[in-house]
Amino acid sequence: MEKPVSNSVSAFMTKKFIALVAFCLFLGTSTQAQDLPISDGEKYILGEIKVTGNVSYNEQTVIAYTGLKKGEEIYIPGDKLSNVLKKLWKLDLFSDINFYLTNVENGVADLELEIQEVPKLSKVRIQGLKKREQEELLEENKLREGAKVTENLITTTKNYIESKFRKEGYFNANVKINTTPVQDTTDTKSNLVNMVVDVDKGDRVKIDDIDFAGNENFSDAKLKRSMKNTKQKNLFRFWKRSKFVRADYQEDKQSIIDKYKETGYRDARIVSDSLIKKDDESITLNLKVEEGDQYYIGDIEFLGNSVYSDDQLQRVLGINKGDIYNGVLLDKRIMDQSRPDAQDLSNLYKNNGYLFSNIDLVETNVYNDTIDFEIRIMEGKEAYFNEIRVTGNDKTKDHVIYRELRTKPGQKYSQEDVVSTVRELGQLGFFDAEQLEPNFVDPNPQTGTLDLEYSVVEAGASQIELQGGYGGGGFIGTLGLSFNNFALSGLFDKEAYKPLPMGDGQSLSLRAQASTFYQTYSLSFMEPWLGGKKPVSLQTSFSFTRQFLFDYLTRRADKSRSFDILGVNVGLAKRLTVPDPYITVSHAIGFQRYNLNNYNTGLFTFGDGHSNNLSYTFGLTRDNTYVNPIFPTGGSKFKLTAKLTPPYSLWNDVDYANLGEQREFQLEDENGNLIDLNGGRVTPENAVPDQGKIDQEKFNWLEFYKVKFSGEWFTQIYDKLVLRTFAEYGFLGAYNNDRGVPPFERFFLGGDGLGAFSLDGRETVQLRGYPNQSVVPIDRPTGSTDDGATIFNKYSLELRYPITLKPSASIYALTFLEAGASYDNFRDYNPFQLNRSAGAGLRIFMPAFGLLGIDFGYGFDPIVGSPGANGWETHFIIGQQF
Repeated sequence: MEKPVSNSVSAFMTKKFIALVAFCLFLGTSTQAQDLPISDGEKYILGEIKVTGNVSYNEQTVIAYTGLKKGEEIYIPGDKLSNVLKKLWKLDLFSDINFYLTNVENGVADLELEIQEVPKLSKVRIQGLKKREQEELLEENKLREGAKVTENLITTTKNYIESKFRKEGYFNANVKINTTPVQDTTDTKSNLVNMVVDVDKGDRVKIDDIDFAGNENFSDAKLKRSMKNTKQKNLFRFWKRSKFVRADYQEDKQSIIDKYKETGYRDARIVSDSLIKKDDESITLNLKVEEGDQYYIGDIEFLGNSVYSDDQLQRVLGINKGDIYNGVLLDKRIMDQSRPDAQDLSNLYKNNGYLFSNIDLVETNVYNDTIDFEIRIMEGKEAYFNEIRVTGNDKTKDHVIYRELRTKPGQKYSQEDVVSTVRELGQLGFFDAEQLEPNFVDPNPQTGTLDLEYSVVEAGASQIELQGGYGGGGFIGTLGLSFNNFALSGLFDKEAYKPLPMGDGQSLSLRAQASTFYQTYSLSFMEPWLGGKKPVSLQTSFSFTRQFLFDYLTRRADKSRSFDILGVNVGLAKRLTVPDPYITVSHAIGFQRYNLNNYNTGLFTFGDGHSNNLSYTFGLTRDNTYVNPIFPTGGSKFKLTAKLTPPYSLWNDVDYANLGEQREFQLEDENGNLIDLNGGRVTPENAVPDQGKIDQEKFNWLEFYKVKFSGEWFTQIYDKLVLRTFAEYGFLGAYNNDRGVPPFERFFLGGDGLGAFSLDGRETVQLRGYPNQSVVPIDRPTGSTDDGATIFNKYSLELRYPITLKPSASIYALTFLEAGASYDNFRDYNPFQLNRSAGAGLRIFMPAFGLLGIDFGYGFDPIVGSPGANGWETHFIIGQQF
């Protein structure tokens, strides 16, 4: 409280109070806009300083922040108090600030600082939007409980939401934001507000028509096609909505000019353009162009080049005298900003260390329809990397990243190495590929040095698979865990479990699947850098499968009759540096043991016994796809594999052609007597071969070779639209024709390509639009399609368009054309007789669950042995990528 004072003092106080309040109001409205000199007023000695008002901060903390101290001199008005006020406003924590002089006596005055804190956010309610849109806006605008509700927050939130929906074509979007204080009877200083965000998107504004005037050399249709984002309504263009966004429209106007420049019309310009609003939902765009004359390339002279000759530069430029002028191509051949790995003059220098080089294209003479050019080059010093660092990796350990870097301290700068490093880091799958960014720090043209910083954003690298369904005679449950950035080194370190040891770049997968008659368990581990010195990866896996004979009539499994498969694989893979760093060579040894215990089905000719499969697999892969492994936009991938077993026939001295003539491979009863197929006694001369025993001998140790080749290309067609072209071939052969191709390891074409219940080691090949494993040849003697194929070929064209590529979820839509066929031998092989299909689908990749998808495909051609079975098929995709 103010102390009682005499009337004269009271009058003095009133005058000073009014002056001070006016002074503070003036500062509150204008000091943030400009700095005005303030003449010194009356001098006072500060007495007590206190803080009042609705404030939760410690009083002494606020006073200390102002810098005001008891006993110091202060002028009112004056610069000291003005600067304190500015300092407090800049904190953006207060909605009102006032100073009061109290107890003024003998030149000494107390100072009261009355402040009103900015309210905090209690609850937010968004009206006019769907729940998903509400959640996105809350996250994007950081509207969380406890946030400071400033005028700036309200304004930026309003502008952001309106801009967001206008970009989506809601040209009339309007947002109103209101706040109301929370009445808290238990805490009078709670200072909380509720916020209501009222969003009226309005109708999506469509472009009814785009009209051009003045265009003689290009039709309206061609100019409209050059506009990438601004499209008029068209029922047949379902993949690109018609919407008006001003920023996109400005870019598309430049695209029209570029269209002219590409064909020689250097002086083309848009004279005028107008937007005519027909109603709240539609507009018309009118553009008037002036084309000008067509020009040709004249003389091209290179100046300032000493590192490369004129001929070398001319070969890269690829534009010659007499060519039609193409301003867009000229700019790209100098420096293509849309492609960091482009073959242009700028990258020619930068890939050889000349980061600080500068290349300018200058028109030196224009005469008639011809333009002469000079390409002026300032080569500068060679640049070398000083320090290389990585930021943002809060899970992945430094050594996992640094071993992938193509750029090293002290190394000459290379643009190609920087681009390759970004590609390699994206392919790891540990980071958000869309946010990988190299940043140049302290580039110094005088010393020729720079620091390089790679900024990464961690993405979820672990996945969980949890499925349940009914099929094949009962309930089938699946549980799978994949840890793609595992750290085996932290296995016995309690502090590393957050919740599991992570960060060494290793992969660990565990999977279990079970039903009433079927069980399978698998474990795999991969170390990408064995020993930590070179890119040699070690891969190991173990699996066990057991299936009981199931009676589909009684719905029971006979657990005394079973089929077991035990599998172990160990492999090494090395990434090469010659002829390029995209090639990987792999070697693997695998062993599978198939054990049948009274398991008599049509799958094998014998019900008791075993088969062993010891094989060596060689792989050669070249993969330079980029940059996002979930949604590649360029590059290619080729893969060749050869799986070989030892040629046992060369040294075991078994006559496989005449096994049926040997006593031990002839049909007999339980007493060892020779019998015919009907059980009657026969003599050795009339003995019947026991096919089960013969096959048991033939396939005791499997003997075969298997070769596969696949090629995959990614091409960016238009904007974000990507074409995936894919071809795949496979062949399974035998060393010894008398021994034959085994019933294992065969190809089964058709369907989604998921290989559940593959008890005979079969390889399922996807061909959408047909039932699973249905496009297989018929065995002529038996009429069965259960044996699979020894040869197949498959082709695919797929158009992909991303809906979102965020770290939390990547989603893209696709359409496809596919064709494929399988054969039993080369006599039947016909590469032009294919089963064709077409369809569309959707893919969703979430870090926690992997790849999920659905495809709708239509098979155009009949299935051999199943007339009328072709048509529409729905395929669910889990953990696979087509």
